[in-house]
Amino acid sequence: MSPLLRRSLNVRILAVGALPSRQMSSLVSAVSAAANSGFRADLFSLWMKAWGISWLVAFPSLLLVLPLVRVIVAAIVQSPQARR
Repeated sequence: MSPLLRRSLNVRILAVGALPSRQMSSLVSAVSAAANSGFRADLFSLWMKAWGISWLVAFPSLLLVLPLVRVIVAAIVQSPQARR
């Protein structure tokens, strides 16, 4: 495998982990901050702090779990080539 291809695969793996973990941790931390503190004037700063902490946990967790999820999905879902 060429170094350029290997690098592009590594970037893809990081992007696949970064994007959903950012979105999900953002949503969950916003709901959690609002539920725990109510709609206060400093809710945005509380949310940003909670989001930063939760993303630091969510991103590496997703990178660790994603290979297992791919194996499980591959075992459950039939590929389009196998249907023919």
